[in-house]
Amino acid sequence: MPSSSSMGMGMGKAAVVSKSWQESKLLWHIAFPAILTAVFQFSIGFVTVGFVGHIGSVELAAVTVVENVIEGFAYGVLLGMGSALETLCGQAVGAGQVGMLGVYIQRSWIICGATAVLLTPTYLFTAPILRALRQPADVARVAGAYCRWVLPQLFAYAANFPLQKFFQAQSRVWVVTAISGAALALHVALNYVFVARMGHGLPAAAAVGNVTWWLVIAAQVAYLLSGRFEDAWRGFSRLAFANLAAFVKLSLASAVMLCLELWYYTAVLILVGFLKNARLQIDVMSICINYQLWTLMVALGFNAAVSVRVSNELGANRPKAAKFAVTVAVLTSGSVGAVFLAVFLAWRTGLPRFFSEDGDVLREASRLGYLLAGSIFLNSVQPVLSGVAIGAGWQALVAVVNIGSYYFVGIPLAALFGFKLGMDAMGIWLGMTLGTLLQTAILVFISYRTKWEKQAMRAEERVREWGGRADALPSATQVAPAAEDAGPPSNASAT
Repeated sequence: MPSSSSMGMGMGKAAVVSKSWQESKLLWHIAFPAILTAVFQFSIGFVTVGFVGHIGSVELAAVTVVENVIEGFAYGVLLGMGSALETLCGQAVGAGQVGMLGVYIQRSWIICGATAVLLTPTYLFTAPILRALRQPADVARVAGAYCRWVLPQLFAYAANFPLQKFFQAQSRVWVVTAISGAALALHVALNYVFVARMGHGLPAAAAVGNVTWWLVIAAQVAYLLSGRFEDAWRGFSRLAFANLAAFVKLSLASAVMLCLELWYYTAVLILVGFLKNARLQIDVMSICINYQLWTLMVALGFNAAVSVRVSNELGANRPKAAKFAVTVAVLTSGSVGAVFLAVFLAWRTGLPRFFSEDGDVLREASRLGYLLAGSIFLNSVQPVLSGVAIGAGWQALVAVVNIGSYYFVGIPLAALFGFKLGMDAMGIWLGMTLGTLLQTAILVFISYRTKWEKQAMRAEERVREWGGRADALPSATQVAPAAEDAGPPSNASAT
């Protein structure tokens, strides 16, 4: 007969497996539509670069620099400013104050719109900015013209992020996913007709991108006004202009953390512009960065999911469940990253052909394939840990970690390997990857040493600070600590 200890171990393993399965379902319920939406929307720029790459190498380099330097800068600022809504809308839903969502989204539109106006000069003066950054003269000239043509997309970003956070807070994400998928399909068709078949070149590529993004915004606004958000959207209100200073402060705090990560790729691309034969090196790096960012969209889906899971469990005073959610999310995203690693190792010589037919570009991109595969795996874990930071409210701490890892370690190493040791683009990519590795290791250590019970107490304080009332909070927040080991609550997937 089996001993009582072995039976206990068997039951314990069964409980862990069951709990892991439940947590995995909750994670994928949030992550899967978030991944699809992120992939669809990122692929709009991905497709543009693919079609432009067949126009010419200068055009490919120019559009890549615009998307990663100018648009990347603006995208990071606006995403960060809009991310304040993620905290406020989620807390408003949890506190039973759904009616505040309409006010919050209007405040975010005001702030993001004003931010877009402030960012407009970077689009208008792209050419001199790139020349000051020592980018090739022909690339800077073409990029300057293209950036002026895509200025409407800047204001589309300002409208898009608040809309996404509004829908996400109410778990209405599949409609946004469908809108993004349909827009991407139309984007491919329009590029094929006007850029590939009719040969209208770079102006057509810019116009198609503008049309695609504003169709996404129009469809989301139509969904907002469709009558399906009667409690959350009650029309425009003067309250949108109240307490804007506090809203700006929260928006800036979120923006700093996110921008430090997104601008890391921008800084790396700028470094490549200083290399000998810069145009070739930019083309090679642009291919790698585009694939890196495309796979990063999957990890960002888990970033959103684990942020929701951690914040839900901490708000429900379930610190052990929050810690367990982190473990499941990291293992799941890491497993997906391992699949990507295998794919890029197997097809490292074929994948660059999507962007270019130049033999030198293909050869150099293939040489970078091994490093690219490794960094893609690493970036399947790092964004999940950043999502934990958002859910737990560690933005300020992670901002300091990002500065040290990326800008005091990663960038100097990239310059050392790329220039001093003559490794060119491969050396710059290696330095960048080592900076990311350091940041990931630090976040793993912080997560491991975290006292989750204290984080749960702080989460309750934040809810009250932003207007939550004890009698209006969801029942999950009233769960006693003794009930924690029962597993994740059934409604924990709500964002």
